[in-house]
Amino acid sequence: MGKKVLIVDDSNTMRKIVARSLRQAGFEFEKLLEAADGQAALEALAGETVDIILSDINMPVMDGIEFLRQKNADAQIKGIPVVMITTEAGSDVLNEALSLGAVGTIKKPFTPEQVQEVLGKFL
Repeated sequence: MGKKVLIVDDSNTMRKIVARSLRQAGFEFEKLLEAADGQAALEALAGETVDIILSDINMPVMDGIEFLRQKNADAQIKGIPVVMITTEAGSDVLNEALSLGAVGTIKKPFTPEQVQEVLGKFL
């Protein structure tokens, strides 16, 4: 059975690229949800259960770091794994994301092979 995935990125184009890369990496979905920022992601998660969240870090309204903080405060969604997909090169921000529970990172630009390598153990 396919998995449910939530892609969180302020760029509609990047959300489509991530979805396409997931398919190219061989993953199949029952449902693919999208959110334009962390606040919209929390709202989506209020009515939907997902298997994994793929989130950007730099977004307006609520960035990926604050999204992780808010997600961790909610017992209903705290356990959902999050992989950060970002252009962020600074280890400080990536380390902060990992310390807040992100299970991995993928640096933009990425290949379907990199997506498969990081997400294979979760999907």
